Amino acid sequence: MPGGRGRQGGFALGPGGDCVCPKCGTKTAHQRGTPCYSTKCPNCGGNMTRQS
Repeated sequence: MPGGRGRQGGFALGPGGDCVCPKCGTKTAHQRGTPCYSTKCPNCGGNMTRQS
């Protein structure tokens, strides 16, 4: 199973995967150390979410 408990006590999905925009469906590669929810969609400006 990918991911596991992170250093801060949360559950991380690991370094792989993509960030996806729930508004327009744009996908970008997840950047290690940067949560997808803090990344803006390059297409529409919405908040991205993590896709494992």
